[in-house]
Amino acid sequence: MDAAIGFVVAHGDTVDRARLSWLRTGAAPQPDALTSAEVGQAPDGGWPAFWAGDVASVDATCFRLAELDDLGALDRPPARKALDWLASRQRADGSWEEDESLAAEAPDWARPGDPEATYYLTANAGYWLSVADTDGAGDPGHRAAAQRAAHYLAAQMRPDGTWPSYLLAGWLAAATLYRQTMFYESARMQVVLNDRLATMAPGDVAQLAAALRRAGLADDDWLLTNARRRLASTQRSDGGWDSDAGDAFEVHVVLAAIRACR
Repeated sequence: MDAAIGFVVAHGDTVDRARLSWLRTGAAPQPDALTSAEVGQAPDGGWPAFWAGDVASVDATCFRLAELDDLGALDRPPARKALDWLASRQRADGSWEEDESLAAEAPDWARPGDPEATYYLTANAGYWLSVADTDGAGDPGHRAAAQRAAHYLAAQMRPDGTWPSYLLAGWLAAATLYRQTMFYESARMQVVLNDRLATMAPGDVAQLAAALRRAGLADDDWLLTNARRRLASTQRSDGGWDSDAGDAFEVHVVLAAIRACR
């Protein structure tokens, strides 16, 4: 952890270092860090992706919520407005898709009408609506939306516990199901995720462990224990881990690892 902390200090920006401080000690971030994390929010409450122009994106909004969560800022008005927007964008069957106007610009994993993208976005939005509902004291509309998302995710699962989407959709779905007390369905997915740990990229392992820990799995849970062992064996000498998304995301991976182990 000392090496990971040093990596963030050396390579992170103002927001990254503020996230580190909050994860380590619960220190309140400076106003400029919150301003940087919240900038660019659309009037309707979502945040646009770099490929979405001025149209709010489900995926980009969830990414911003992850940053704000690391700053202890999910109870601030921008995050609450973003959660309201996510709940309002849910479809009748409990799923989410990006706005149809983004079909030509969206990458494969966010393309409207693509079943794999739909499952991933539903797992992502359902996850943040779930974890923001602290101890059942959150917005009833958000809670209902998260429950509908969990039922959608469970209904799409295959008999062997796998899911019809990308790897990261699996741990987001498992975390959402766990948070919504669908423990059996979540456990089936966790078994599959554990079987894949040995071949996962370190960045994926960090994100998996962080998401499940945030959803409430115990610190000594078997999957989290195995994930931390995998992280320990793949950490570089500079304190960081490789990211399949490129060097620009390595600090984000390290912060996820710290979140998983704190």
